[in-house]
Amino acid sequence: MPVLRGFLWLLGFLLLGESVVVLGQIPVSGGVAGMLLMTAWLLQRGCLNPDIAAASQPLIQMLAMLIMPGVVGVFFIVDDFAGQWLAVGVALIAGTLLSVLTTFWLMCRFMPRNGDQDD
Repeated sequence: MPVLRGFLWLLGFLLLGESVVVLGQIPVSGGVAGMLLMTAWLLQRGCLNPDIAAASQPLIQMLAMLIMPGVVGVFFIVDDFAGQWLAVGVALIAGTLLSVLTTFWLMCRFMPRNGDQDD
């Protein structure tokens, strides 16, 4: 039952993000807005909801499969990028570097150090 409740939490934040984007006419994906709203809510609470953790673990394991439709969809709009490949390339490289640096920072911050482990 925790997985179902967690999935409903995730779906609720997705719908809230979609609502904010549509009502506010914000040029951002509803999923991204929902994720930002959920992040703000979790930071305000100060702890992770165990139901959300239970629902997100299986989704993280299938992350590559969840991203694949968007990557494949790019091939159908490749003509729209004509003349903008430099901007696309810079965005891809900068986004990848920022993603790696953020992941490294979070890993260093939250992983236990050798002296902190209880044996």
